[in-house]
Amino acid sequence: MLLAALLSAFAMTLIVGVRYLLTSGAFALATRVRHPRLYAGLEPQVRREIAWSLLSAAIYGVPAGIVAWGWQAHGWTRIYTPVDAWPLWYLPVSVLLYLVAHDTWFYWTHRWMHRPAPFRLAHAVHHASRPPTAWAAMAFHPIEALTGAVAIPLLVFVIPIHPAALGVVLAVMTVMGVTNHMGWEIFPRAMWAGRLGGWLITASHHQRHHERYGCNYGLYFRVWDRLCGTDGGVGDFARDHAQAARRAARPAAGAAADGRDAGRTS
Repeated sequence: MLLAALLSAFAMTLIVGVRYLLTSGAFALATRVRHPRLYAGLEPQVRREIAWSLLSAAIYGVPAGIVAWGWQAHGWTRIYTPVDAWPLWYLPVSVLLYLVAHDTWFYWTHRWMHRPAPFRLAHAVHHASRPPTAWAAMAFHPIEALTGAVAIPLLVFVIPIHPAALGVVLAVMTVMGVTNHMGWEIFPRAMWAGRLGGWLITASHHQRHHERYGCNYGLYFRVWDRLCGTDGGVGDFARDHAQAARRAARPAAGAAADGRDAGRTS
């Protein structure tokens, strides 16, 4: 019994780690194609982001694996497999319920993480990414990773959900976590600057959080930020892109200077 639980935790850790590498890697590649110089000079930072994220993968994977084992072996959780166990209209409703509940948990734990003591102890690790990259989505101190890792495993004990709907929730969580940090806006303008953007969080909204720290704490929706007066609006990426251009120009300028020095001494 213990061995099966441990194997499940190990397998889920591998799944979370591989999912992170594939998703962040894909969006980092998209960034290189769309904005080739955006991550120039950030190689040491990216290595730190990957290291912290792989540690977080274990912290996310262990509780998820134990819950998955308990569901399969003992019927824990309210995950149901027959599609007709609940009305079909409940499938999208369950996805929305999970996203709203997860967003609520994230907002309040994230806002707590910005209090001075928790920030110095844990959350500063995430904000050390300046600017964040597509690899920063899970770059958390273990304490912060733990606060995020328990959210979905706890919800499956409370809110009924089909595995397919749970897969949609996890896909949305993964994609939004990565795209919110990658330094440019992948979604249509209407999704972040129009009426719909007044309620949804994309990279433009989260970029302002990494700029100012004291605002924009949500994950999917702007509801809690707007209700609590912490919505700082959307930012733009002009400053980050200008800084990236300057970083990219430094090695080129250094190489040109070396070439001139070599020419003078030859």
